[in-house]
Amino acid sequence: MKLSTLGRRYAAALLALADQAGDLEAVRTSLNEFAAAWAESRELRAVFENPSVSSETRRAVLKQIAEESGMNPLVRDTLLLVADRRRLQHLPEIVDAFEIAAEKRAGHVRADVVTATKLPEEYFDGLRKTLEHATGNQVILTTHVDPSIIGGVVTRVGDRVFDGSV
Repeated sequence: MKLSTLGRRYAAALLALADQAGDLEAVRTSLNEFAAAWAESRELRAVFENPSVSSETRRAVLKQIAEESGMNPLVRDTLLLVADRRRLQHLPEIVDAFEIAAEKRAGHVRADVVTATKLPEEYFDGLRKTLEHATGNQVILTTHVDPSIIGGVVTRVGDRVFDGSV
């Protein structure tokens, strides 16, 4: 997954504020809930992407959503800032960058594993242990099956790729 500079900057700022407030999990939850609503609601996206909708209207909509959902104030304020700058279409990038930064801070690292066929869970348990030993971090595996790989496994950890495919 490629993270944008914009996503990383907003995510880093929100993560720093969440750490300072001691509210990391509440911020993470609120951010993910809003991101899910954003992804599901075409009408919501239309309000923020339509240039004919005034800034005041967008702010009012966002404040109402925040109030009704019990959104964390740090997330609300961050989303208001992002909306004011007309960058809310970058929300998925911000959420992804926030998750990765929060995981990194907690000593976790994501690994994306692509295999040719579905493999037993025991294989992935062993791979996870090997990657944890190699990285020194707790590994969160995401697995995908790609039949275009004839055989073997491709593992991506951060910017490193271990290609054992045929």
